[in-house]
Amino acid sequence: MSERTVSPDLDIARAARLLPIQEIADKLGIPPEAVYRYGPHKAKVALDFAAHASTRPRGKLILVTAISPTPAGEGKTTTTIGLGDALRRQGARAAICLREPSLGPCFGAKGGATGGGHAQVVPMEDINLHFTGDMHAIAAAHNLLAAMIDNHIFWGNALGLDTRRIVFRRVVDLNDRALRDIVVGLGGANNGAPRQTGFDITAASEVMAIFCLARSLQDLETRLGNIVIGRDQAKRPVRARELKAAGAMTALLKDAFAPNLVQTLEGTPAFIHGGPFANIAHGCNSVLATETALGLADYVVTEAGFGADLGAEKFLDIKCREAGLTPAACVVVATVRALKMHGGLGLKELGAENVAAVQAGCANLVRHVRNMQKFGLPVVVAINRFTADTPAELAEVAAACHATGVQVVPCNHWAEGGAGALALADAVMAAADQKPAFRTLYPDDMPLAQKIRTVATEIYGAAEVSFEPAAQSQLQAFEAAGFGALPICMAKTQYSFSADPAWKGAAENFTLKIREVRLSAGAGFVVALCGEILTMPGLPRHAAAEGIFIDADGQIGGLS
Repeated sequence: MSERTVSPDLDIARAARLLPIQEIADKLGIPPEAVYRYGPHKAKVALDFAAHASTRPRGKLILVTAISPTPAGEGKTTTTIGLGDALRRQGARAAICLREPSLGPCFGAKGGATGGGHAQVVPMEDINLHFTGDMHAIAAAHNLLAAMIDNHIFWGNALGLDTRRIVFRRVVDLNDRALRDIVVGLGGANNGAPRQTGFDITAASEVMAIFCLARSLQDLETRLGNIVIGRDQAKRPVRARELKAAGAMTALLKDAFAPNLVQTLEGTPAFIHGGPFANIAHGCNSVLATETALGLADYVVTEAGFGADLGAEKFLDIKCREAGLTPAACVVVATVRALKMHGGLGLKELGAENVAAVQAGCANLVRHVRNMQKFGLPVVVAINRFTADTPAELAEVAAACHATGVQVVPCNHWAEGGAGALALADAVMAAADQKPAFRTLYPDDMPLAQKIRTVATEIYGAAEVSFEPAAQSQLQAFEAAGFGALPICMAKTQYSFSADPAWKGAAENFTLKIREVRLSAGAGFVVALCGEILTMPGLPRHAAAEGIFIDADGQIGGLS
């Protein structure tokens, strides 16, 4: 068993003086009757108030993204929080919007996902674990539909479902590789019809995507009803509404659908709602939370998961397209340590100055910056500083980005909170004062296969895309059924521009393999699975869960 230790992040979070949640709501003009408290420091905002707020004139939306992640760390969430705090210090009415952490990464590799140092959202333990129960509600709604599918088959299968073509699987909010492929219905006639199925992690659920993209309870129910669960014997798509499941699923999600409100260590309001991963899902917090925040704040800082090739591309091509959002500026986060890894160094070699490795690794950063500029967005590069960074290394980052025309701003928010990101706040406000010529990467009427090629070549740097025969026929079937206008949600390793997680830097001239495509008709996109990406992760050899514990005083330890 791992040694039982409390992380510095947790120490800092526990030492903070949290404000009563109503004081946080007051900063945004949310009245007490619209604040549904979950204890003293977290709450949900009433749906009717959220709906009203989302119709107000919008503040400026700032997207925070990053380079391709490495074990050295980038600090995208930390920078989002630090920037929000810095904007408030500069006199702006600011709020941040984040996703809810999943128990899978918390107990797997991360150990937590609420920022770090003096740039955190709190209460840290609650947010990282069960929070307000949203993830469980999403899993329950999803699995209710799965149970109703098997129940329908058990009682005669009036819809004529082809059990070989049922595509709706079950979910759980944990990493569990043993559940990827299973057989249900064993044990005799009373236990249902045996068939092959499996589990995905809740973050990859179509119900999660719908939850994050719906704008009202009515929209939520309509989208849930539009889920294609499989095909009948005539190969006709069968939807959840034909099982009469959407109403009960919406009822399970009614309370969860209200946005969650918490705070940063410095008392900046933070909406944390929805939790799709950006490598296997669309990777953005809920549209409802974002629009609520935009109606209440001058600046809303939001994060898209993993590198800009994944979360930011999907934020812009899926979420912004769907919700009519226009970001005012984009921040790309990097660390000198991570750039050295992209330049070829190992984790144990990062402590010594190595300008050549930084120079080589900057190819990854520059690719991400130029990709964001393809969407017409003003870009600022934030360098999340470590104590070992040298002036020569920081100068190399600025020199590498000079040709892109972006400002590079070193930040110390991990150590200093918002005070360490004041220069970043100034740069972001200046960038946001420009008039962005925002555009999506591809039009709605482009064929699905060409949309995939466009993302692969324009964003990833691929030379070509190869489709497995099954994927090619699936795309043709989707277009024939009227789904050709949907955007694409790429499912790909987060560690590389390519589908090979070991290929660091700025991969190019490779062929991207599409092995499978899945229709998310309720969410409103088509998922393209690249390479060996999995929708149910496994635990690492030494899971973070091994170091999580309760001490003699009933306090949780081991989260970070």
